[in-house]
Amino acid sequence: MILKAILETIYMIFASMFIASIIGMPIGIYLSISKKGGIKENLIVNRILDLLIVNITRSIPFVVLIVLLIPLSRFFVGKSYGTTAFIIPLSIGTAPFVARILENSLNEVSYGLIEAGISMGASTKDIIFKILIPEATPSIINGITLTLISLVGYSAIAGIIGGGGLGDLAVVQGFQRGNHKLMYLSTLLLIILVQIIQFIGTNVVKKIEEKRGR
Repeated sequence: MILKAILETIYMIFASMFIASIIGMPIGIYLSISKKGGIKENLIVNRILDLLIVNITRSIPFVVLIVLLIPLSRFFVGKSYGTTAFIIPLSIGTAPFVARILENSLNEVSYGLIEAGISMGASTKDIIFKILIPEATPSIINGITLTLISLVGYSAIAGIIGGGGLGDLAVVQGFQRGNHKLMYLSTLLLIILVQIIQFIGTNVVKKIEEKRGR
């Protein structure tokens, strides 16, 4: 039962992160390049994406978002409960954070590097994939690490209301049924999972920075 809960939590976290990245990264890139003074300035579209997709979606509490997205979960998965069903709200709830992380990370890149690319005749695609993203990689990884840690918490909430995983094990199987040992063990496993994610993220960033320093 414990192994099943661990695997469900890992499945929810990384599947949601993968889908959220597919949705959020293009939005984050466009927000960065379409800002005022950006290489593809388009303030109208930029403000629409910024307000409607990123800010408003980020403002909705996750529990409320789950309820709002029940029809969408049923449409894609065929049911509104279970680990796979909760990947839909987890992904959609996380995508705006991914978009904002990418936007902020790309905005930190020195404009001098962008100007150098433009002067050498680099296309927009080249600037994005050969200058902006490589330069912003450590910042992006730090942001993704924090997002994954947040997803651990979101997955625990999802577990309490029918998503399975360690959240379900801690609260439903542990606390509500009076099995305090199971509750504490589940909590400890969540803490360990967070520490592993942070450790991996921190070390990946260190290795990238050390490689650049050589």
